[in-house]
Amino acid sequence: MKFNVGGVDRILRIAVGLVLIGLTLAGMIGVWGWLGLLPLLTGTFRFCPAYALFGMSTGCSSGKCITGKKN
Repeated sequence: MKFNVGGVDRILRIAVGLVLIGLTLAGMIGVWGWLGLLPLLTGTFRFCPAYALFGMSTGCSSGKCITGKKN
């Protein structure tokens, strides 16, 4: 699998996911907060299906794309 979620994007996704889930567990927001699982999972696995669908990637820097394979 090709990774398409890079450094800052990954950190933000994981942080937002954890905050939403935490707020849901604390009873501060409704059940829609469980949608925080989506950014949490895409950040954890470094793969976003929507990015793949549109051919986007934040995992590339200086022309070298991060892949799941060893060179």
